[in-house]
Amino acid sequence: MRNFVELSEREILALAIALEEEDARIYADYADGLKDSYPASAQVFTEMAAEENSHRRALIDLYRAKFGEHIPLIRRQDMRGFIRHEPIWMVRPLGLDKVRTQAEAIEAETRRFYERAQARASDAGIRKLLGDLAAAEREHAEVAHRLGETYLNRDARRTEEETRQRMFVLQVVQPGLAGLMDGSVSTLAPLFAAAFATHNTWETFLVGLAASVGAGISMGFAEALSDDGSLTGRGQPLLRGAITGVMTTLGGVGHTLPYLIGDFRTATALAIAVVLIELWVIAWIRSRYMDTRFLRAAFEVVVGGLIVFAAGILIGSA
Repeated sequence: MRNFVELSEREILALAIALEEEDARIYADYADGLKDSYPASAQVFTEMAAEENSHRRALIDLYRAKFGEHIPLIRRQDMRGFIRHEPIWMVRPLGLDKVRTQAEAIEAETRRFYERAQARASDAGIRKLLGDLAAAEREHAEVAHRLGETYLNRDARRTEEETRQRMFVLQVVQPGLAGLMDGSVSTLAPLFAAAFATHNTWETFLVGLAASVGAGISMGFAEALSDDGSLTGRGQPLLRGAITGVMTTLGGVGHTLPYLIGDFRTATALAIAVVLIELWVIAWIRSRYMDTRFLRAAFEVVVGGLIVFAAGILIGSA
């Protein structure tokens, strides 16, 4: 890798051309990835890509006038001091907040490059263009704002916010809720069966912990392998699997932890209280994000939980 101070004016212009071309393609990829779910924001990035392409053409015209036709390939990854940007533009579906944050970081980095490049250039024409581009990058945030005002009107913003909410429910809430329900309900039977069969809190704790971790691993793999998200828009399978697995484990561990208490009656009473809290939380999440009435959600969850709970006690007491 090379240091910026080692570059000649010819190489500085070549690097600037590569930066503008790469940024334009990134913004075009943003626009393509956002067009289905966030069409107004996609239009903003389409206009930003066009702006970067105009910068690239100006740089190429100056380079050809000064140094001829051949432009050496010098990229940001060949230089020290540039940030390696996570290639989120390759992920589908794109997250709107991440895209906007990364675009701001790219613009700030490119502006700093032009400011440093202008300070090192001695040719008057090169200094002028680099200074103009530095100013243009400083104004790019304002350009994005103006484009946002044009395309992201009140109705468009409301539509995009509704879309973002739906994507959050689809990619985060649903897999998390599925895991929490499975962990909270499916571990009730083995936990309370062990409790009433042994009346030993430590052995009960080990059974509950094993059931929780096992269910978390099983549910995590099942969710990750069930759907790659390419058609359903449910997001990255590994992320969904991790969310489901963690929430499944937490759902079972919650009512397992009381059995760290040595007294059986106290531990069991506290575990039952935790179960009731877990079922209430599940009902609230379903009511909040799944358009289900709270009483109906609570009834469905509580009935299922009580059936499993009763099964565990009956088996353990047999």
